[in-house]
Amino acid sequence: MFNFSGKRPDNLGVNNGKLVACPGSPNCVNSQSSDEQSKIDPLPAVAISKIKEVVESMERTKIVEETDNYLYAEFTSQLMGYVDDVEFYSDNSANVVHVRSASRLGQSDLGVNRKRVEEIRSKLA
Repeated sequence: MFNFSGKRPDNLGVNNGKLVACPGSPNCVNSQSSDEQSKIDPLPAVAISKIKEVVESMERTKIVEETDNYLYAEFTSQLMGYVDDVEFYSDNSANVVHVRSASRLGQSDLGVNRKRVEEIRSKLA
């Protein structure tokens, strides 16, 4: 119906073992953040291929990039077509998978990014 996809960010990915920081708005979560608003626990150490299976089973998803230790997917909202960028980084030294989920547009996401990460976590258990 609507399309508020925004422009795909060009600064995503892993840089020196880190996912890009959240912008400070309440529509982003990041397991590598120290900010209480955006902080979320990392996922347990699982293969990126397993996370990809879970992500692909969810509605309105598109895999953008995949390597052995990184996965980037786009999630599109049903009604307005908002796009969220979701990244997973398998950090072998910490034995976890770091995750970042952020809305491209707007300020508030009504907790959608946090809920999505927790849904993925529950499906991996």
